[in-house]
Amino acid sequence: MFNAPHPESYRDSLRAFLREDWGTQDWSTAAVPDRPMAGRVVAKADLTLAGLPVAVEVLKIVDPAVVVTLLARDGDRVPKGTEVLRIEGRSHALLLGERVMLNLLQRLSGTATLTRAFADAVAGTKARILDTRKTTPGLKLLEKYAVRCGGGFNHRLNLGDGVLLKENHLMAHGGIEGAVAAARAVAPNLIRIEVEVETLDQLKTCLACPGVDGVLLDNMSNDLTREAVALRDASRRHLFLEASGNMSLERVRSVAEAGVDFISVGALTHSAPAADLSLRLDA
Repeated sequence: MFNAPHPESYRDSLRAFLREDWGTQDWSTAAVPDRPMAGRVVAKADLTLAGLPVAVEVLKIVDPAVVVTLLARDGDRVPKGTEVLRIEGRSHALLLGERVMLNLLQRLSGTATLTRAFADAVAGTKARILDTRKTTPGLKLLEKYAVRCGGGFNHRLNLGDGVLLKENHLMAHGGIEGAVAAARAVAPNLIRIEVEVETLDQLKTCLACPGVDGVLLDNMSNDLTREAVALRDASRRHLFLEASGNMSLERVRSVAEAGVDFISVGALTHSAPAADLSLRLDA
């Protein structure tokens, strides 16, 4: 199992999600007897799992006495029909936790499944698939964890993890050299500085600027990306190159083969379809 965020980092969010779902009263659950029951969560399509510790935590918040048996691990590729966990507990607890538990498990597994598809597409190249900060507020840590479960890597967990001078930062400062110098003056010594560029001329400026550690190639064509890699290699500067913008499964392999080090894909967290899983309670 991948190292998930510590439950203390998201437990309060899970409680809020449950309160939101319950409202003032669950009349549907109140209408059924509260008795011991068992159930199982089943994959209804081929998928890559992420979020099992979160699913367990949701059920334990509802009722600490619920017993959960994991039958798979986060990061596993499971085929349609696979039972991924079994649960035993009072019927009211299982019904009260069902929707929030499944919503999170489906969303996180969806991100892991899409990430796995991108990671598979670039296999054999040096390129790594990165996420972005285009995450769902309140779910950032969990969505980025799901990216790791799918074979991807995290860019920045938050704004303090690195300097990324994008178009608006450069515009506000008036140019690459000044923005880099200012960032280097305020950022901790071990923080890397990356600059977003849209043209090869901007890349050349970065290659001549000693404070730059990496360059993000924004929405460049495959031909321009190859030229950018050639310029970097010819300069003998050990800058990392990250390609970003309009990445698709059909295109990502060719971008990786152009020689970039990283490919960031916002869709991993903002557009991944939910994976199909369901809870079946036994009679």
